[in-house]
Amino acid sequence: METKMQASGKVLLTQRVKVSRGEVHVIKERCKQCRLCIELCPKEVLQESEEVNEKGYHLPEVVEEPEKGKICVACGLCEVICPEYAIWVTEKKENASREEIYGKNSLNR
Repeated sequence: METKMQASGKVLLTQRVKVSRGEVHVIKERCKQCRLCIELCPKEVLQESEEVNEKGYHLPEVVEEPEKGKICVACGLCEVICPEYAIWVTEKKENASREEIYGKNSLNR
């Protein structure tokens, strides 16, 4: 991968890095509203929904804001942390752009 040095000393990547996009799935009957997936999502794309399951628990839902860099990148933390195995992520076919990951007005990170 090629890099260039900017006057500020930051290194800029000259090639696009492909980052996975994720699609979150929830088994409604298993969710017990522990909120671990919501609280620990590194991209903050999960929130509590108005929808409830048959036990009365609110389910997590995905709320992406690409302009703010809030997209699911299929890291899988939600599925690892869920004590009820109620959530999992599949990788979407298209990849995320740098702007979607970091937001439109971001510098190289």
